[in-house]
Amino acid sequence: MSELKSVPRRVAGSATFLDERLGAGNIVRRNMRKIFPDHWSFLLGEIALYSFIILLLTGTFLTFWFKPSMGEIVYNGPYAPLKGVMMSEAYASTLQISFEVRGGLLIRQIHHWAALLFIAGMMAHALRVFFTGAYRKPRELNWLIGILILTLALAEGLTGYSLPDDLLSGAGLRVTEGVIISLPVVGTYIRFFLFGGEYPGEDVISRFYSIHILLIPGIILALVSAHLVLMWVQKHTQMPGTGRTNRNVVGAPFYPTFMAKAGAYFMFTFGVLALLGTFAQINPVWLYGPYSPADISAGSQPDFYLAFLEGALRIMPAWEINLFGTSHGGTLPLSVIIPALLPLGIVTVGMALYPFAERWITGDDREHHIADRPRNNPHRTSIGMAVIAFYGVLWLFGANDIISTNFHISLYTTTYAGRVLVFLAPALAYVITYRVCLGLQRSDAALIAHGVESGVIKRLPDGRYVEVHSTLAEDVEAHLRGKEPVPTLSAPAGDGVPAKELRGPVGRLRARMSRAYGGEKIPLGNGHVPGEDGEAAIGAEGGTRAGGDTRALTR
Repeated sequence: MSELKSVPRRVAGSATFLDERLGAGNIVRRNMRKIFPDHWSFLLGEIALYSFIILLLTGTFLTFWFKPSMGEIVYNGPYAPLKGVMMSEAYASTLQISFEVRGGLLIRQIHHWAALLFIAGMMAHALRVFFTGAYRKPRELNWLIGILILTLALAEGLTGYSLPDDLLSGAGLRVTEGVIISLPVVGTYIRFFLFGGEYPGEDVISRFYSIHILLIPGIILALVSAHLVLMWVQKHTQMPGTGRTNRNVVGAPFYPTFMAKAGAYFMFTFGVLALLGTFAQINPVWLYGPYSPADISAGSQPDFYLAFLEGALRIMPAWEINLFGTSHGGTLPLSVIIPALLPLGIVTVGMALYPFAERWITGDDREHHIADRPRNNPHRTSIGMAVIAFYGVLWLFGANDIISTNFHISLYTTTYAGRVLVFLAPALAYVITYRVCLGLQRSDAALIAHGVESGVIKRLPDGRYVEVHSTLAEDVEAHLRGKEPVPTLSAPAGDGVPAKELRGPVGRLRARMSRAYGGEKIPLGNGHVPGEDGEAAIGAEGGTRAGGDTRALTR
């Protein structure tokens, strides 16, 4: 645990300068000395933050030349294959940025790669927070803000993806229009608001442009600021280890250690994006040509973050409901509404409700500042892996035509396989993950109870051979012993009468869920290391459960 006995000279100088002018010296001095933990997984959120900053910088550059207009012109630029072709001003200005503006193609590609990394970083950060239980009290509000930022980022990616008005983005925009118009009651109004009339209209690019560069970025910027402020006030979670409790933070001070690390990490993130923008071509719009509603393209998929919605559309059966007959009523195209709303709703709404559902099931209302190891809450980890499998299947089958073409499999076969796997894969992922978590807990218990295998074989006086085990390092043992049993609801009182909130059908269901979800699955050992005093070593199965028998390992 870092303890600063005196204020560093640089901090004192900055605090004095501000105190003499703004009276903010104490605030600066206190916050500059704020301690941050140094576990690598805490940097995943910073990847998203730095990518967002790079998006703002590169996007500002692109706005100087991009023309958000669907007015048609004849192209006379330097790209010969498209000379004399009618196209929108938006597409022509994208070609101008790519071929005529110095550094324009590099900045455009960095911008696109940064958008992908921004969303990928947020997804990785959200998974880290979920699997370690960092969303628990007092961080539920920050968790909800993060989910809202991720949802807005998907909309931001969709609007930005559509701006070049090329054939690929136009195909995606056509799908978006089909989803919007399928929504009951409000669909036609939303379409009119975005497209200014019948598809494709003449306003969608300019309206998407305003949404993309003003509305959504402004909201995201405000939410990111609130997210960081809450994180700063509530302090960071930390992994279990020596000297780490719910009442302290072990790590390095914000200035100069964390600030130097953060600055270097920003430059590293920018360097990776610059290398990708230089050497990895992305979205070559000049190859697709301008969008025309009469043209179609094969093998087109959206960016990865929307591919799961594409996959849901592709594997969904052609279901619809005709209300009051086909002549007098309306039609609900379930084949569009369900895949457009249900997968995203399952993921986002499930993420938003999970902290409160877990607290209701376990009855745990304590503050948590020590993160869980994923293996130590097997049901939570299994649920997370099931959702990842669900998302992965939909993402994969967003390219079912490419799979069919390259592996010479019938498109009907891949579609039916997707319909089965979207239910089977999450169930298998849950079961397998749960068993893996229990196995890892047994491994931890064996390490605590028996120590680390040293590879040294010792012969005992009675002729048996045992492997000598070494004592765990102090920090490793503290990390393992940071495990806490998952809380459960209180058992009935001595008279066997359950608490009032556990009576009735809902209460009994809650009690059963709490017993299944919580509790100690595999208890840790007592730290005894055999082999040093002539006792039997760990058994042939590689470990023994706490309280189990030991068997000699002979070689």
